[in-house]
Amino acid sequence: MTRSGQSHILAIGGGSFRQTERFGFIEASPLLRYGLDLTGQDRPKLGLLATATGDSSEWLLKMYGAFAGWDVELSHLTVFPMPNVDDPRAWILEQDMIYVSGGSVANLMALWRLHGLDEVFDEAWRAGVVLSGQSAGALCWHVGGNTDSFGPRLRAWSDGLGLLPYSCGVHYNADPQRRPLLQASVASGELPGGYAADEGVALHYVGTEFIQAVTADPDGYAYRLEHDGAGGTKEFRIEPRLLTS
Repeated sequence: MTRSGQSHILAIGGGSFRQTERFGFIEASPLLRYGLDLTGQDRPKLGLLATATGDSSEWLLKMYGAFAGWDVELSHLTVFPMPNVDDPRAWILEQDMIYVSGGSVANLMALWRLHGLDEVFDEAWRAGVVLSGQSAGALCWHVGGNTDSFGPRLRAWSDGLGLLPYSCGVHYNADPQRRPLLQASVASGELPGGYAADEGVALHYVGTEFIQAVTADPDGYAYRLEHDGAGGTKEFRIEPRLLTS
């Protein structure tokens, strides 16, 4: 397998999948096409994880269906009731891209650490496997962000993998709790400065450097948050590149 030698992370604020006209079916959005293109492979191996949903078989099945007609080689990793592959490390390193679903990021991280997957994802990232995901699957690569893992009232959370030394905001324009809480958490120093993404927007990092935001929604934006040095937060809007297919 030939990889670019670069370490890519695509953190999606929301909108990885779209509902179709057929009830219960979803389709992958252009954000995931963008991620797959980063692999540089004609037929990339895409590994799906739904740890944050408790390895929901229903959600895994929907994700498989979402890529119908795409030239990808799909497989998945579960940890309930035990890993479904003999060697999770080898499976992860064989993938060209990993996609991590939303759900509970706190539970996700606890299980990954229990199974040693935190170290494996660090290794995979450095080896050039594209790491991606939505919501919990975006937060996990960062230092932290805000989460509903503990209940409907969001709280700040800072127990992520920390591959990216930033905070992360997801669903930024869809939940009125998220923007003020993330700003307050950066202002207080509970979270470092970082980036946030609206629905339909993804944050693309190469190594630990933010490269650009891309969007499948012409009304979506990304944001950079910084401590202002006076007990507050400065927020800068980032114009994303619109993906058309």
